[in-house]
Amino acid sequence: MNMKELADIVADTEKNESSKAQVERNLRSAFEAITDAMRAGEEVTIPGFGKFSVTERAARTARNPATGENVSVPAKKAPAFKAAKGLKESVNL
Repeated sequence: MNMKELADIVADTEKNESSKAQVERNLRSAFEAITDAMRAGEEVTIPGFGKFSVTERAARTARNPATGENVSVPAKKAPAFKAAKGLKESVNL
């Protein structure tokens, strides 16, 4: 499912009175807000869905499989998502 398909589904619900274009703008705004919060180092928790956070990956030495040469991989931040219990249970029905 892509953004347009998600917006179509949300816009087609009985209780929604917004247009598909407005729903898509709202979804993009929500994802942008989540991204901005994570960029600032904050966690974003959506009850019943999950928690978005940022993890720190330490610097390490890796090996290039083609040449066998050791390569230094710098430390970096990575996005992480932990599914809520309700989401896990609904997926495993």
